[in-house]
This record gives sequence, structure tokens and C-alpha cells, in this order.
Amino acid sequence: MAELLLFHHALGRTKGVLAFADIIRQAGHTVHVPDLYEGHHFDDLEAGVSFAEGIGFDRLLERGVREADSLPPDIVYAGFSLGVLPAQKLAQTRPGAAGALFFEACLPAAAFGAWPEGVKVQIHGMTQDKWFADAGDLAAARELAAGADAAELFLYEGGQHLFADSSLPAYNEPAAALLIQRVLTFLRTITQ
Repeated sequence: MAELLLFHHALGRTKGVLAFADIIRQAGHTVHVPDLYEGHHFDDLEAGVSFAEGIGFDRLLERGVREADSLPPDIVYAGFSLGVLPAQKLAQTRPGAAGALFFEACLPAAAFGAWPEGVKVQIHGMTQDKWFADAGDLAAARELAAGADAAELFLYEGGQHLFADSSLPAYNEPAAALLIQRVLTFLRTITQ
């Protein structure tokens, strides 16, 4: 079974992020969900982003990278939106990554150097999500999917951001169920 380091989004480590981790655990995988906000969580995306800006994105990135220090190198790095930042950095810079899962965000691979050869990645996002499609993440995801040797980009109809977090009004049950199915298939390929 796979081991994952899953980073939360800008609203914090919500009940929906923890529920998502529990679904992955129920399939037999190990999931670590650190709290980069140290107990803070928000109901409004702008407030969460403002809090992250107050901490500093570089500092949040450092916190996320440190979370991997006590874990083996051959794990899957995953993140929701803002959480993709440390997940992507670790997948690209920490040797031995087993794979990467990016939900509703993606940075250009050049942000952390070249995408590592043989590291599988899945990227998921909604086609009309202003935080994903209009902010450059979709373009970065397409570029990464075209340039990496083991990349999949899954697009879902709709405009909800954080659609896989069951504790939020943006939750889209059919899209989230499909995302989870695809993630579990991905994790099975990692462990074979």
C-alpha cells in the first residue's frame, strides 16, 4: 500500500480534508495530514488566503517541506490548492518520490526545476474554476502533463473550487467521487 503526505488548502485542515484522508486510509493506504496553519481554519477562501499571505507563502512552503523530514522518501505527495505548493516542491526536489497528486492547483514545473523522470503525477481541476482555470494553474497543468512521462490531467465540468472537500458548500459529490476513484486507481499503480 502507498504512503501519502497530504497538504490542506487555504481554508486549513478542514473536516472535509480529514474525511478525504480517511477514505484513502479505508482503502489500506497510510495518510499523513499535517496542519500547516497550526489549528486555524476559515470559512471564506479570501480570508484563508489572507491568513496564508500573513504567514508568508515561503514560510508555509518550508513548513510543508519539513513535514517530510521524518517520512520515508518513497511516498506520494498530495495537496489541495494551496497545499500543492509543498507537495509539488517535494515531488520535484526530494529524491525517491513515489508519485504526486495535485488537486485544483499546479505550478509550472520550472518553479522547482525539471519534473523528475519516472515520477507519476495526477492533476485534477474544474474547467471553470477561476482559482484553477483562470489563474494559470490549468495552463501549467497542461504543460506538465505534456512534458512528464507519466502524467494524467483530469478536468471536471463546473466552476467550484475545493469541490472534493465534503465539508464545504463547493462540494460536488459526483465529481469528488470520480476524483477519489481515479486517485485510488493511481495509488494501486504506485504499489504494484
